[in-house]
Amino acid sequence: METPTLEFDRGTLLLRGVSADQAPEAFVDDPRVDAFRAPGFTYRDGFAELHRQFGTRLNDTARDYHEVELTVRDNRRPFEHQREALRAWHAGGRRGVVVLPTGSGKTFVAELAMAKVGRSSLIVVPTLDLMNQWYSRLLTAFRLDEVGLVGGGYYDVKPVTVTTYDSFSLQAEQLGNRFGLLVFDECHHLPSTTYSAAAECYIAPFRLGLTATPERQDELLSIYEGPVGPIVYRAEIKELAGSHLSEYETRTIQVELNKEERERYTTARETYLGFLRQSGVRLGGRGGWSQFIAMASRTRWGRKALAAYREQKRIALTCQEKMRVVELLLARHQTDRTIIFTSDNETVYQLSQHFLVPAITHQTRIKERQDILDGLKSGRFRAVATSKVLNEGVDIPSASVAIVLSGSGSVREHVQRLGRILRRQEGKQATLYEVLASDTMESSVSERRRDHDAYR
Repeated sequence: METPTLEFDRGTLLLRGVSADQAPEAFVDDPRVDAFRAPGFTYRDGFAELHRQFGTRLNDTARDYHEVELTVRDNRRPFEHQREALRAWHAGGRRGVVVLPTGSGKTFVAELAMAKVGRSSLIVVPTLDLMNQWYSRLLTAFRLDEVGLVGGGYYDVKPVTVTTYDSFSLQAEQLGNRFGLLVFDECHHLPSTTYSAAAECYIAPFRLGLTATPERQDELLSIYEGPVGPIVYRAEIKELAGSHLSEYETRTIQVELNKEERERYTTARETYLGFLRQSGVRLGGRGGWSQFIAMASRTRWGRKALAAYREQKRIALTCQEKMRVVELLLARHQTDRTIIFTSDNETVYQLSQHFLVPAITHQTRIKERQDILDGLKSGRFRAVATSKVLNEGVDIPSASVAIVLSGSGSVREHVQRLGRILRRQEGKQATLYEVLASDTMESSVSERRRDHDAYR
């Protein structure tokens, strides 16, 4: 009698030595290799079913991860919300998403989960900065001699390894069977088609997703279910403010366009809206923006309408009165650490030159960026101007003021920006200012991005 054998093959599982009625549901016949094939992520349920049928006769060569003794050396005791999150994750079969606000200890939850599972672990993060932060944190937390890195020019696989989402995707066929636990930091990135497909190549039976903002504008929340599992625990900013996060307030400041700005804004907006009416495009509808871009590219009028759209947006986001408000707020908070957020790099550099504060954009080199952030933490700099690159994955406990001059309508982006100033420090009161141009498209954008419990 042929021995039932389970193999890993480039992100999939191959099952040999069984009949069609013995193969678990996820496995389908692949006559090319004379075996049954299934996605890698079905390993957990598939192995359980096969072990039930065949017991020790099953030859499992698919698994190439190991038990790892991990003891958290941190003397901190977990807070109640962290204990609740871990209990919920364990109750969910050690799979699922934990939603905790920025600054409330998501990383510590992951460390406790890793110690509990005791298997080779892969931590997946969105940026190289976060990869380096996790690397340093894990060396300290577990007093490990080595932590592996995959990404940013490194390919060094260890029982505990940190990688980026891009490298996680690119290396799925090679690394898919080498880890028993996957930790997805900032897991709201996971539902993208490329990353979710990569997650299906990994056999890891245990999976933990961490995020402060699981909601997605593309409504792909259901995709969490396959790659990592459902949301098993959630705590909101308001629940933890004052105890585990800083007390905070949010303020909206309305400014007026000057006469020249108003005239240019009105002209541009009429041109843009006229094209929408004539072409029948509804930007608020599904695929509306893509439809607008496609139609605008076909005619001279359409291209003029697209330019007008960008112009009316630029006027609202960068009007002169906003600069005056920033000056007043920096004076009011001259002893506080402040982050000024915009939606574009051009405005970042204007702010940097006008107020003599450092700028951080995607073009800022890693060493320069770290020097600026260290300067903000130490007090060498009192403010920094940035666009989107500080929205997530940056730890600045000393920052207590955020000034949002412009941004998208994304709820996640707005909550992330609030989260940058909420990390608790003794006596700290955090304040987020949202500066809007009155009677412009910014009003509706603000309403959309403030649709979150933190702003109610």
